[in-house]
Amino acid sequence: MQQVIKPEEVLKEYHPPLTDHEALVEAHRCLYCYDAPCTHACPTHIDIPKFIKKIASGNLVGSARTILEANLMGATCARVCPVEELCEGACVLNAEEKPIMIGRLQRYATDYVYERGIDVFKPGPPTGKRVAVIGAGPAGLTCAGELAKLGYSVTVFEKRELAGGLSTYGIIVLREPVEVALAEVEMVKRLGVEVKTGMELGRNLSWEEVRAGYDAVFLGVGLGAVPKLGIPGEEQVVDGLSYIEASKMNPAGLKVGRQVVVIGAGNTAVDCATIAKRLGAERVTMVYRRSEREMTAYPHEYEFAKKEGIEFRFLTQPVEVLLEGGQVVGLKCVRMRLGAPDASGRPAPEPVPGSEFVLPCDQVVKAIGQEKPWLAQMLGLETEKGFIKVNQDYETSLPGVYAGGDCIRARGSASTVMAVQDGKLAAFAIHRRLTQSLGMAAD
Repeated sequence: MQQVIKPEEVLKEYHPPLTDHEALVEAHRCLYCYDAPCTHACPTHIDIPKFIKKIASGNLVGSARTILEANLMGATCARVCPVEELCEGACVLNAEEKPIMIGRLQRYATDYVYERGIDVFKPGPPTGKRVAVIGAGPAGLTCAGELAKLGYSVTVFEKRELAGGLSTYGIIVLREPVEVALAEVEMVKRLGVEVKTGMELGRNLSWEEVRAGYDAVFLGVGLGAVPKLGIPGEEQVVDGLSYIEASKMNPAGLKVGRQVVVIGAGNTAVDCATIAKRLGAERVTMVYRRSEREMTAYPHEYEFAKKEGIEFRFLTQPVEVLLEGGQVVGLKCVRMRLGAPDASGRPAPEPVPGSEFVLPCDQVVKAIGQEKPWLAQMLGLETEKGFIKVNQDYETSLPGVYAGGDCIRARGSASTVMAVQDGKLAAFAIHRRLTQSLGMAAD
């Protein structure tokens, strides 16, 4: 008899919450380092020893406050940050034993205040100034929340039905359930921020009206759609972000093949492959045109995927989706070899003549990155490598218009925690600009 798969079980959050006893024991393991390496490794510079010490002393509200003062999206980042590469990777206990479970302790503290409806911040005294935020992802929500704490009237415009950006729609439930992202949205709204969903620039939101009605604007618009593969049969290929979104919003309605091929080797591709495997695919194969060394997924994500039973085909380039009667029956590929470095600095893959072969499959999912932000061209903003160009204050080429998050990430890796830091620093820059215009001394 075929096993009945329950999505809510196989896709539930991977790490269970720490019990009170587990959190106390773990907190007491911390050495509370002076000038702690973990804090330096955190892009938002959370005072990690301080928040862990407060857990050890039973002050969970104070612990959450310490986290959220530095990172307003601390509940999300506790779950989705690559802690193995950042704070936990820098923990001095790595040399002797295992590092402190910083991410899970951060989740423990932030979940404590959210589950009890405790708000650790209040709106600041009104300044009389208005700021518009375009995009309700981690960068936009952080910018909005920080400005509200400083007394600004902030309106967030979001094109999707729900706010939260990729935290809501694009991060696999194993890492972050939808409820966590939406709880952060509600927290920002309780600071007095107005969030208007279903509003998109160029469709039902006028850029001229935004510019005229607000004293500053922050763009946190993320990136665009998954690019085209440019191969025959592509019309039957599933978009990876849509695949993840369906697994979160309507997992029972997500069609998963028996033999699934995922094109790409980043963290999103790993998520897609994990979804397919956990929702019943008999065989899941990830194909990547470069080698294992060049893949962009974090090492711990790669190890996780292998433990899930996901197969990898490196130095493999898809060239055609094979169809019979409109249904996928295979993916024709060619073997690759690596040549001289290309513009990205990585060895350029070159096809090996006569090396074509077919991977049998009945579903193909593409997760090969996202297109650059279209808004830059629409608004006439200066760009760098297709991303919105900003100065040290996150201000774009249009005075009074700021940007942050994935849409500006021409250098370095895009991540939720970097988007949060962008939003925070942009809020402080906007505050400095607007307080100067009010004739007040900048903080």
